[in-house]
Amino acid sequence: MRWAGQAVAVNGSPVDDGALPGLQRLGLVKSVRVPQFEGMTFHEVLCKSALNKVPNASALPFRYTVNGYRGCSHACRYCFARPTHEYLDFDIGTDFDTQIVVKTNVADVLEKELKRPSWQRETVALGTNTDPYQRAEGRYALMPGIITTLAASGTPMSILTKGTLLRRDLPLISEAAQQVPLSVAISLAVADPELHRDVEPGTPTPQARLALIAAIRDAGLGCHVMVAPVLPHLTDSAEHLDELLGQIAAAGATSVTVFGLHLRGATRGWFMAWLARAHPELTGRYRDLYRRGAYLPQSYRDMLRERARPLIAKYRLGSDPRPSAPPAEVAANPEPLQEALF
Repeated sequence: MRWAGQAVAVNGSPVDDGALPGLQRLGLVKSVRVPQFEGMTFHEVLCKSALNKVPNASALPFRYTVNGYRGCSHACRYCFARPTHEYLDFDIGTDFDTQIVVKTNVADVLEKELKRPSWQRETVALGTNTDPYQRAEGRYALMPGIITTLAASGTPMSILTKGTLLRRDLPLISEAAQQVPLSVAISLAVADPELHRDVEPGTPTPQARLALIAAIRDAGLGCHVMVAPVLPHLTDSAEHLDELLGQIAAAGATSVTVFGLHLRGATRGWFMAWLARAHPELTGRYRDLYRRGAYLPQSYRDMLRERARPLIAKYRLGSDPRPSAPPAEVAANPEPLQEALF
C-alpha cells in the first residue's frame, strides 16, 4: 500500500511540518509518486474520522457519507468538489486532478465509529464527493475494507461511480447486498466519444461504463444510472438523450435520473475557461443560463424534464421497485443531489 522509497517533495518543498499546512491538518504521513501514475502525487494521510454527516439543510436522501479520497484523477471539467482542494492549499484545477489525498486508515477508523452505541445504522453513501473507484483505488484498495466494514455492522450503503474498477469488487458487493440494503449507481451522461475525452478526460469511456452496467446486472444487482450532469447545448438534445438512454437500457440498467449541470463557486470559472477553449460559441449562452446563480433556470429544467420523460418511458427506465433501487426521493427531487454527486 505504501512506497517508503518514493517520498517526494511537492512544489519544490520537502514534505515536513512546515510544508503544505493544509495537508498537515489532515494528518499527512508522506507524499509519493509511482511510475504507473505519471504526473500524479498521492498524499497518504491518517484520518481522524471516516463518517461525514451531511448538513440537514442539504435536503439529501442520506445523512452520512464516507470518502476515501480527496481530489480525483477523473478530471471532470464540471466537478463540484474542486473547491474542496483549496482547503488543502492546492488549486481547484490541475492540482485537484493530480494531487490525490488518500485516507489510508479509513476502514479502521470507520469500524471504530460504527461500533459506537449511538450509531443508528443509517444509510451511508459512497462516491458523493470524489469517485471511490478512481485510478488510485487500483493501488490502495480502500473500498473492499469500507464495504466489508459497513456490511458487517449492518449498515445500508449506496455506491456511485464512473469507475470500471468496481468490477473487481462485484463479488464482495453482491455478498454485502445479501446482508444489508445496498444500491449501485453508475454516472454516465455523455454518449459522444470525442466530447467524453474532452470533458471527462480521466474517466472510462462510455462503452466501458455500459459494459460495467451489464456486469452489475449479471451479478444479480440492480443498477441505477445518473444521466448527469446534462450539459446545455452539448448533451441535451433529444437525439443525444435518445441514443444514450437507448444504450443504457440495452446494457440492462434498471432506472435512470436525468438532470442538468450546476456551476457553483470556483468550479464555474474552471468550467467556463474550458468552454471558452473548446466551444467558444457557447460561452454567451452559458453566461445567460447561469446569470442568476449556480443552477439552471426553472424554465430550462422544465424543458429537460419534459424532453427526457417520454424517452425514459420509451426505454422503460422508470423507478425500479426492488430494494437495490435508489431512494424514491432521488427521482422525485434530484437537483439537491448535485452538491453531493458531482
